[in-house]
Amino acid sequence: MEPIRVLAHGALGKMGQAVINAVFRDPELELVAAVDANASRNQLQLPDGSGEIPLSIELESLIQSSKPHVIVDFTQHDAAMPAVRIGTKYHVNFVVGTTGLSETDLAEIDSLTKQHDVGAVVVPNFSLGAILMMHLSKIAGKYFDYAEIIEMHHEQKLDSPSGTAITTAKGMVESRGKGFIYPKTQKESLQGARGAEYEGIALHSVRSPGYMAHQEVILGSTGQTLKIRHDQISREGFGPGITTAVREVVKSKGLIIGLDKLLGLEKE
Repeated sequence: MEPIRVLAHGALGKMGQAVINAVFRDPELELVAAVDANASRNQLQLPDGSGEIPLSIELESLIQSSKPHVIVDFTQHDAAMPAVRIGTKYHVNFVVGTTGLSETDLAEIDSLTKQHDVGAVVVPNFSLGAILMMHLSKIAGKYFDYAEIIEMHHEQKLDSPSGTAITTAKGMVESRGKGFIYPKTQKESLQGARGAEYEGIALHSVRSPGYMAHQEVILGSTGQTLKIRHDQISREGFGPGITTAVREVVKSKGLIIGLDKLLGLEKE
């Protein structure tokens, strides 16, 4: 069976390097080219030093020469959307990990994939563990009245609460069909001590060196608690999610949002 040919877009970034390593180590995939706006040379060494692949700042010419089946994009919004427009024109499938895409962007991606008969997967979180943590929290949330979410990230993370925490809270409320009970504080000695609130769920953010990406969902009822926790130790943990998305996108047409749909979790 012919390997799936992959081009990494944003290859020199931290997540781009995770893509390079994951694709290179998967026997069903073949890393054929890399693009990055900061590329200063025309070759990128493979992770084991066994060879090199073409590296460029220019996407279209590299698509023409390397003929990828899939482009994996970890860039910025201003680079991702032009890449999708160019790539789909050449009938290349897309796996997009770039964040900040609007509903208008997603609608355009869906239209372009259908127009050019290719698939695209937009994935906010490539961690299989995080996806399962959110899924299990949706199931468990039906049976508890109280819920809190603590998310912990490195000190350079710009937003809080994290997108994963917000998505988790929204999924729990949607699955439950109503909000949770939020205990009102009689006296708040310091403003914001209870964190943010979404439909009765208190959300707390920790930002400190030593963390990467961690989340704990705490569910409570009389006489008991249930904790569901996920710890992302390194970016290597995103590899299985990335390669899963690459293998599945070549089988699809149109736009799919979220790794959970590729895993079939929305059916459970």
